[in-house]
Amino acid sequence: MTADTDRSSDSGAKGARPRISAVMCTLNEEGNLPGILPRIPSFVDELLLIDGHSTDRTVEVARQLRPDIRVLFQPNGGKGDALRHGLANATGDIIVTLDADGATDPDDMWGFIQPLLDGYDMTKGSRFVKGLPPGMRRHRVLGNWLLAVTGNILYRTRYTDVCSGYLGISRGALDQLDWQSLGPYDYEVVLIFRAARQGLRIKEVGHADRGRE
Repeated sequence: MTADTDRSSDSGAKGARPRISAVMCTLNEEGNLPGILPRIPSFVDELLLIDGHSTDRTVEVARQLRPDIRVLFQPNGGKGDALRHGLANATGDIIVTLDADGATDPDDMWGFIQPLLDGYDMTKGSRFVKGLPPGMRRHRVLGNWLLAVTGNILYRTRYTDVCSGYLGISRGALDQLDWQSLGPYDYEVVLIFRAARQGLRIKEVGHADRGRE
């Protein structure tokens, strides 16, 4: 399903569906934002940018591209801190996280939302369902494989990718997770396995990866 199809199929029922928040964490991403922010689907009700005190024009570019964007600055450092700040400030009934470097294509976003509307608690991305991402270096493939295998053994899951920045989660499921304790260097993988430990219903969703190597 394409983003255009998603917009047209949803527009007639926008008032009846849950509010959707999209959270994007950034650090010096001014060069990548023009290829991402204009493509955020229209069904997103709230777009949050959590900036890690960029030294380039990330914030200015974001506001130029999307005047409706909410820009917040993370209190401390690290991806985990930014992610926690985004989750704390998102007001939607469904929250989707995506990266700012192109690794999480906005055109794939509806695939993370539909399963939540169908009863899943969380959707997690996989860059490997559609084959190896072009240009991904071997050490990153190996590192993800090792983390996935370890987590699958510990939590009896069958994930192909645990390092994707693409996540979708319902508000009710988020309230069941200890996301407030995310450390500065914790990533989405921590949320994924905490959700698995809680017995939440999680669906793995394939997505394109056109980000940096």
